[in-house]
Amino acid sequence: MADRMAFFTTPREERVRRDARERLGDWREVYRPGPLLPVVGGQAGRCMDCGLPFCHSACPLGNLVPEWNRLVAESGTGSGEGTGAGAEVGADWRAAAARLLATNNFPEFTGRLCPAPCESACVLAIDGAAVTIKNVELAIADRALDAGWDGPRPPDRAERSGGRRVAVIGSGPAGLAAAQQLTRAGHATTVYERADRAGGLLRYGIPPFRLEKHRLERRLDQLRAEGTDFRTGVWVGRDVPGEELRAGYDAVVVAVGATACRELPVPGRDLTGVHQAIEYLTWANRVDEGDCPVSPLSAEGRHVVIVGGGDTAADCLGTALRQRAASVTQLDINPRPPRDRADGQPWPVYPKVYRETTSHEESGAAEAGPRVFAATTVGFEPGPDGRLAAVRFAEAEPADRSPRAGTERRLPAQLVLLALGFTGPDPDRPLFAQLGLATGPEGTLARDDGFATAAEGVFVAGDAGRGQSLIVWAIAEGRAVAAAVDRYLRGWTELPAPIRASARALTV
Repeated sequence: MADRMAFFTTPREERVRRDARERLGDWREVYRPGPLLPVVGGQAGRCMDCGLPFCHSACPLGNLVPEWNRLVAESGTGSGEGTGAGAEVGADWRAAAARLLATNNFPEFTGRLCPAPCESACVLAIDGAAVTIKNVELAIADRALDAGWDGPRPPDRAERSGGRRVAVIGSGPAGLAAAQQLTRAGHATTVYERADRAGGLLRYGIPPFRLEKHRLERRLDQLRAEGTDFRTGVWVGRDVPGEELRAGYDAVVVAVGATACRELPVPGRDLTGVHQAIEYLTWANRVDEGDCPVSPLSAEGRHVVIVGGGDTAADCLGTALRQRAASVTQLDINPRPPRDRADGQPWPVYPKVYRETTSHEESGAAEAGPRVFAATTVGFEPGPDGRLAAVRFAEAEPADRSPRAGTERRLPAQLVLLALGFTGPDPDRPLFAQLGLATGPEGTLARDDGFATAAEGVFVAGDAGRGQSLIVWAIAEGRAVAAAVDRYLRGWTELPAPIRASARALTV
């Protein structure tokens, strides 16, 4: 610790965001360009370097948080954030990057997208403000990439000669992490992706104001430079039969994600104007990619209602605001959470508390519409043209979330976005039957504690096996399944596997 009393004397300071109204005028990331956190060294110095680092155990990847906090903490003679020689005083950014990359393949993704369960478990969070772990992580990650410390690491010739052929199906964070680890171990790894571009939800599910796609491209270029082969626009099970794939590879990793959307079976669901959130976000991202000038589902000039209260709903909100919607109302069936931990969610549990995303900040600035809690959707009404014209909703009973009598309201709407989450992988994929994969009662693919399925040499990782979860869990499972596959192929492995990433581990 650079200053043993810093957690007393230095207040928590978040990364600075651009003005909300300014953000609504573009699709760039919401944070100010330049140094992520002008006092990041001081913020890292707030870390108590606990004897029992709960932040470490709360992270599915097992990130070595106290170690890289200590390495970038300022000594009092430099901020640790600049790029010149003076900025290195009291901080060892390269060593911090090595610690971070030892456990996380893509920290620039988690530093932007992870909800940071590590911060909820920070000892300072017992009765105060946690260390800005996520901001420090991102500062290290971006600096490592810019400085070239996180460059391609292709296997040497000896490693390649001892490798086998592995197919990874799916190019989301789980598939990419598995592919990178397997390639670095010397295996000839091919990633199959049914979409036209690699990245999975990182590509088409996350808006650019949360993750600009040049960051994804930089990481994909790194994987290619290391030797990973990508085959996009290939639907395994249809374009390439499962039997053919199995015959051509020594092992197969199924990391197709959870793409089966939860439905809302209420009257009017089939009206034109009611869409799943992922369909809406995909089109918006395709506009960003240059595939089309305007989204066919654009919210411009429309009254929009978002049904759902999670991150996907917030992404739809920020997207609709940037598309100049006439109004945006968010309906969350859950009651409004408290601002502080409830008694049943003590530290270090990740608590369900009231949170405002950057999209909610923007909604307030634009006076776009309310965020309604304890609201259950009753149905959708058509207009004279047969298209969606209104949403009917009511207050939700606390016990069973059923509509409370006498509280029904009508809200004009020309676009409804269902952001209700996902149940598991698409059950209609012919690949699963071709490979002999079974599904569990929750719709996810069955596997054992080592990620192996009943089919010889076939493994499952990520949301396809655990259900919809966090990006940090996807990366952790990708790393863990790579170690399992390497052990299967060689009889041993030197690949690290996150301790918490058992296929039956509890979900954060």
